[in-house]
Amino acid sequence: MLKPVTAPTTTQGTDQPRTRSVGRIVGATVFGIVAGVTVVALIAAGFVVWTIQRSFPQRDGTVAVQGLDREVTVQRDDLGIPTITASGSDDLFFAQGYVHAQDRFWEMDFRRHVTSGRLSELFGASQLETDSFLRTLGWREVAAAEVAALEPRIASYYDAYAEGVNAYLADHDGADASLEYAILGLQNADYEIEPWTPEDSVAWLKAMAWDLRSNLETESERALLATTLTPEQIAGLYPDYPYDRHPVIVPTLSSTQSAIATGPADAGVASASIEWTEADDVLQAVSALVGGAGEGIGSNSWVVSGDLTETGMPLLANDPHLGAALPSVWHQVGLRCRVATESCPFDVSGFGFSGVPGVVIGHNSRIAWGFTNLTTDVTDLYLEKLEGESYWRDGQLIPLEERTETIRVAGGDDVELRIRSTGNGPIVSGLTPDFDAMAADPMMGTDGIAAAPATPPEGEYAVSLKWTALTPGTTAASIFALNVAQDFDAFRAAAAQFSVPAQNLVYADVDGNIGYQTPGMLPIRGAGDGSLPQPGWDSAYAWQGFIPFEELPTSFNPASGYIVTANNAIVTETFPYFLTDDWDYGWRAARIVDLIQRKSAMGELTVDDMREIQADNEFVMGRQLASAYMDIETGRRGPDAALDLLRSWDAQNNADSDAAAYANVLWDELVTDLFVAGREAPAPVTGQGRLFLVVDELLEDPASEWWTNAELDIDGRDEMLAYAADRAYDRLVAMQGDNPTKWNWGSLHALSLTSGTFGSSGIAPIEMLFNRGPYPVGGGTSVTNATGWNIGVGFETVTVPSMRMVVDLSDFDESGWNHLTGASGHAFHPNYVDQTPAWQRVELTPWAFSPTAVDAAATHTLTLVPAS
Repeated sequence: MLKPVTAPTTTQGTDQPRTRSVGRIVGATVFGIVAGVTVVALIAAGFVVWTIQRSFPQRDGTVAVQGLDREVTVQRDDLGIPTITASGSDDLFFAQGYVHAQDRFWEMDFRRHVTSGRLSELFGASQLETDSFLRTLGWREVAAAEVAALEPRIASYYDAYAEGVNAYLADHDGADASLEYAILGLQNADYEIEPWTPEDSVAWLKAMAWDLRSNLETESERALLATTLTPEQIAGLYPDYPYDRHPVIVPTLSSTQSAIATGPADAGVASASIEWTEADDVLQAVSALVGGAGEGIGSNSWVVSGDLTETGMPLLANDPHLGAALPSVWHQVGLRCRVATESCPFDVSGFGFSGVPGVVIGHNSRIAWGFTNLTTDVTDLYLEKLEGESYWRDGQLIPLEERTETIRVAGGDDVELRIRSTGNGPIVSGLTPDFDAMAADPMMGTDGIAAAPATPPEGEYAVSLKWTALTPGTTAASIFALNVAQDFDAFRAAAAQFSVPAQNLVYADVDGNIGYQTPGMLPIRGAGDGSLPQPGWDSAYAWQGFIPFEELPTSFNPASGYIVTANNAIVTETFPYFLTDDWDYGWRAARIVDLIQRKSAMGELTVDDMREIQADNEFVMGRQLASAYMDIETGRRGPDAALDLLRSWDAQNNADSDAAAYANVLWDELVTDLFVAGREAPAPVTGQGRLFLVVDELLEDPASEWWTNAELDIDGRDEMLAYAADRAYDRLVAMQGDNPTKWNWGSLHALSLTSGTFGSSGIAPIEMLFNRGPYPVGGGTSVTNATGWNIGVGFETVTVPSMRMVVDLSDFDESGWNHLTGASGHAFHPNYVDQTPAWQRVELTPWAFSPTAVDAAATHTLTLVPAS
């Protein structure tokens, strides 16, 4: 993440009149000075306003552009959401590229610098560590290989999209493209915008795969814990998925998945100089840059059949959980061919990424689909043994693959980077402290890092990374296949091409069918399970290929009438292939299943019922804490009164709840006291869903060693509970005062929308241009309304339902959608954060799809015509 160091500030002042009695001459002089300053201020304000607004897109009239074959119309509603109508596919994606550049080009340009490891070109030498890590992974090279392999029809879509972006840039350079370029020019005046390419688009799919890679940090945590904790302690901190109490998505029927499975189980700017400093942790920095940061990355999606709905047709809901970003990672769009033909088959609407053509999540005229993160293990760390410029493999020395890249640095000298790889993947030790620690102290053997005993050869240790996304795949083509799929077979064929990131795909169609499919390149492992780093010098631990698509879990019209995916386990332990030991623990999935069952028992389900489930704030650990504290007293009036609040609470993390504020501070305090405070070997407190299960089991085991903390002078469960309650009260009083009626979870848990670049510049006037908030919100981590926060860091919301949608298959125009910020990436544009208040209230706005509905909603119409 870009983090500021101190930067020069500009102070401005004016002479002020002393008193009215000084005299008329002095008074006149002062009036002249004040008038002069006022004129200068007005001119300066006018210049700032002009600079801000000059990049706002044209939304009405006619624009002639080079590269179009025929006329294209772009209709926008009052939220700025475009619906693009064209006569040919290439013109359609050309116009989408043009519109994305209108709305979000700075975001697109910044993203391509991230994915290609070129941030130093924008922000200087402080970004060298991040660039080095990204160059080592080689996202850009893999993207180029995927583009080269595209079949001609799909390649033409990416080419047309790039031409549309560049057509916009032909008339919009620098601050005419976005305000950020005016700010960038204060420090990097020589920067020039480059033409867009298809590789720029496809590389962003690699960034999203990194964001959703699942358990790499967990694997690192376990590896480092192996040096201080016993295997039994580690197993207790990382328990197995609770199959007996939480649902799986597709129960396995046989040793293969060729049969269709049933459904889920029951259960002063002008003179400022901006300087940037390195992130504290490169892995966290890269995650933050691509949209994922901290606790709560995941998603909810579910689909219910017409047997359970008011209309007799399916309803499909989806809300992906990603890092809070301004602008939001999503861009809403409708893409329509004037007349559907084989060469122009698109009639689709939904959410996509600026910089990428097509619709990623949404619906067409016949089917709807949604995504959640699969949470399967698609990354493995390998311990390598190096000798000189070679590495050991099965008793032989093999030359390392090497390449050298040049990192250009704004305001500095170029830096040469040597990148080395083994057959397992790029060597990543030397790039982050965690990987360096593994290489420096690789506790070999069954009690250490490696998955099984292995005698290493001579040489120095290094750590390499194996990751599915570093193998060229076909996701770039699958997006378009999803956009035009007309039935479940075509949907599954599109899913078969969806290589990375590994996702759960839910499905519904206008014929009343619902379904599920696991896509993605999922590895078949050798001797190890990938939960800990493995010996790279032994090919027995290498990946053996990928699970055949026809054997991946699938479901079609289950008897239950619904399918729920919330990053929970896909299948039971009888599934023939190892997928992961690190599922989300299923709290959200269990709650969604419970709500669907309760609501359907009371009546037929509606779109609003689906929205209410998305808005559900039940904090399951709050219920457990209320039960655990039923007979606990601290002996102090204030804390004991707070515990009374907890015991009478409905466990809803509503924004205005006083009890929710105390419950969450108490949860944070208890976890910290158990695993961190005073511990010589602290345990990780990441993954609140995991900690829910760990603490829930500890509450049933009062003899556990974790209840004793000599440093805190605590011996036993009840002492620990009382201590945490006492401390939590004092902490909340310090934050919100000693009147419990003034406590509220929303302001404690507020969301600040921060621009990922200049919103962290360290210069307040610049930050004020781009940042918005804070916005009080409800919800929490491992809550259905998944607004994540980090234990031990603070209660601020860091991950969010990045968008929400409910699709009504009986009438697409009755569907609803919303996302975190707005369609525009331009600060102060009316559509910059205009969707945030509705998002904050978990409200959906009407989603116009039919031509009649789009025409009725349109407030602006832009016509693009061929320049010739």
